[in-house]
Amino acid sequence: MLFDDDIEQKKSYMERQGIPTLPLRDIVVFPHMVVPLFVGRERSIKALERSMAQGKEIMLITQKDAKINDPERNDLFPFGTLGTIIQLLRLPDGTVKALVEGKKRATIRDLVIEDYFISFVDEVDEREETAPEVEILMRSVITTFDEYVKLNKRIPPEMLVSVSSIEKPSRLADTIASHLNLKIEDKQEILEIISPVERLEKVFDLIQAEVEVLRVEKKIRGRVKGQMEKSQKEYYLNEQMKAIQKELGEKDEFKNEINELEEKAKKKKMSKEANEKVLKEIRKLKMMSPMSAEATVVRNYVDWALSLPWFEMTDDKVDLDEAERILDEDHYALEKVKERIVEYLAVRKLAGKMKSPILCLVGPPGVGKTSLAKSIARATGRKFVKQSLGGVRDEAEIRGHRRTYIGALPGKIIQSLKKAGSNNPVFLLDEIDKMSTDFRGDPSSALLEVLDPEQNNVFNDHFLDLDYDLSNVMFLATANNHFKIPAPLRDRLELIMLSGYTEMEKLQIAFKYLMPKQIGQHGLKEENVNFTEGGILKIIRNYTREAGVRNLEREIASVCRKIAMQVVKEDKERNIKITSRQVSTYLGVEKFRYGKKEEMDSIGLCNGLAWTETGGEMLVTEVTVLPGKGNFITTGKLGDIMKESAQAAMSYVRSRAESLGLEKNFYQNVDIHIHVPEGAIPKDGPSAGITIAVAITSALTKMPIRGDLAMTGEITLRGRVLPIGGLKEKLLAAHRNGIKTVLIPMDNKKDIKEVPEKIIKLLNIICVEHMDEVTKEAIIVDSGRIVPNVRHENEVSRVNDGEAVITH
Repeated sequence: MLFDDDIEQKKSYMERQGIPTLPLRDIVVFPHMVVPLFVGRERSIKALERSMAQGKEIMLITQKDAKINDPERNDLFPFGTLGTIIQLLRLPDGTVKALVEGKKRATIRDLVIEDYFISFVDEVDEREETAPEVEILMRSVITTFDEYVKLNKRIPPEMLVSVSSIEKPSRLADTIASHLNLKIEDKQEILEIISPVERLEKVFDLIQAEVEVLRVEKKIRGRVKGQMEKSQKEYYLNEQMKAIQKELGEKDEFKNEINELEEKAKKKKMSKEANEKVLKEIRKLKMMSPMSAEATVVRNYVDWALSLPWFEMTDDKVDLDEAERILDEDHYALEKVKERIVEYLAVRKLAGKMKSPILCLVGPPGVGKTSLAKSIARATGRKFVKQSLGGVRDEAEIRGHRRTYIGALPGKIIQSLKKAGSNNPVFLLDEIDKMSTDFRGDPSSALLEVLDPEQNNVFNDHFLDLDYDLSNVMFLATANNHFKIPAPLRDRLELIMLSGYTEMEKLQIAFKYLMPKQIGQHGLKEENVNFTEGGILKIIRNYTREAGVRNLEREIASVCRKIAMQVVKEDKERNIKITSRQVSTYLGVEKFRYGKKEEMDSIGLCNGLAWTETGGEMLVTEVTVLPGKGNFITTGKLGDIMKESAQAAMSYVRSRAESLGLEKNFYQNVDIHIHVPEGAIPKDGPSAGITIAVAITSALTKMPIRGDLAMTGEITLRGRVLPIGGLKEKLLAAHRNGIKTVLIPMDNKKDIKEVPEKIIKLLNIICVEHMDEVTKEAIIVDSGRIVPNVRHENEVSRVNDGEAVITH
């Protein structure tokens, strides 16, 4: 039955009979859209047949879930498109192809399911708007759609011409929406928007988003295409090169190199883990292009793994007499270190194998720490490698970089072992106290594994990623100040303290080692130069002030240069004698005073002794009393601990005011200023406590302090004298400065054994326990002045001629 002429009659019939309905999967049909549909479900085919019988009208509704084969009412969207069947064609497989055209939007008022779906619908009327804003919006949508068509090759360019001719916003929105690659939910949302302007705005937003996506896709496609073209070009050129080499009869160098690496790997004695890893990397290398970056990385890794001394060792010398001879030949004194090395060799001879010691030589510069390590290597018959750690702040310097980094290399430990060519060298870690830490890591923490005998047999370098045995390496470390070494690292080291040399030791070192070395280096003969003992002593006393002998060697070299010039200019056979009088001719004005202490006994001026990284120093403390209001001033760049010592000394003097002949409130009317000269140099520590107390006492009582006396010791509020460190260096400093008498804490009496006997004989060393004893020895009492009673008068201990005696 057809209703082409009478629309009202048609509507009445639709309301009575209902409209056959076709559920759609994965498609939304818009008004004015012509689309072919392939229908196979029995209900849908019957709906099409019924529609053809009633006038070709059909309701097109989209399923919410395309996977449902027999949808119910709740599985369909309630809003669809009323359409017309243009053509219906049955296919041989029983399915039907229908060409349908959307006509108008409609909502389903009721849905009946019989042999097919029947809908009772309400048509939706759309009002067209013609405002200027709508015209502008339509132009914007067409422009954006133009860009979309250019980016999306699946839409024919002719479609743009068709869209540009549409004048109604409603039809424009529906036409463009049908050609966009949107989700079903988005298309259904557009279909349900009744206002043409709102629908057009929604389409505009969606099409802009699609354009952005297509731009990114195009960019990615271009990049991938470029990379593929480059790879294809490289492959083509490599194949051409191979063909040319084959025609010329040249060998395939890359293949030969791989074969060589395989042969090396088979012959090389490595750990099982290392051997498997190297062979695996070589197999990987065979499958790579020789020009690729990854091939270079793998080849470099294999080279490093094969070049390491996994099991190559040198034989240790176990002749103790020969080892002692070599150590004595290279170094004077340093008996402790020499004894420790000989002990190690003795145990090695008896036990066969033992874990190598990890020694740390601690001492001031120039005492021979680094050169001693070389001598140890020579005495034990091992190879010697050195790694300076001064300024190292990157953990990768120790452990290496991972292979993912460009230009990655193993750490300095592995590099040095490759350089040594054996896995049991003497390995010197120089200046271990000079390492620093920053955002790149803490190298001292990385050294914990290296220097732990219980762990270093499985040291893992980041570059190799293999366990390497470091237990055979004899590690030696050097440091100027062991307090600057982190505590966990210091715990793994066997500290051997090297103090400064005495004057006599420096003299012997100069004659036995320094002079022959410098004479030979300057092209002179022993007949040309004759250093006298007085000449060397003059250089030691007036041109150097150090714990070691580095500056002494420098001054001797300076003399040799000037003598070499004289020999060349005048006579090669000339013999020049260097006496104490002639030293100033070659070295100029004296740089230091020797034995020139304060010539007069002074008020408020006291000689203290201090320990520094370069050895011992004499530290003069000055105190002056000024009219004032009780201010206590300290200057000379003093540290917090030293300032606290000064406060403690002042409190002690105030507590003893009455016995010192001072008024009870003397401090309220005066300002006391304490100054330690050489104000640019930082100073800290508690050992200047008794020095400050004596200087304050002298300044307040106006009694002078002995100028030939120096002292060191920490003070308490009750006047007790506590022990200090660095006694040997301090006594050497006192001797260098011409001091005759030194006051030291009684608890340091046991440390006197460490001081050379010659120095003990030249000094009058007095051990004290209380400040009363210190003031008695240090302050010269004027006639008529009151002196405090000595609390421990019978316990003042003196050391004369190397032995401690009790004086009464």
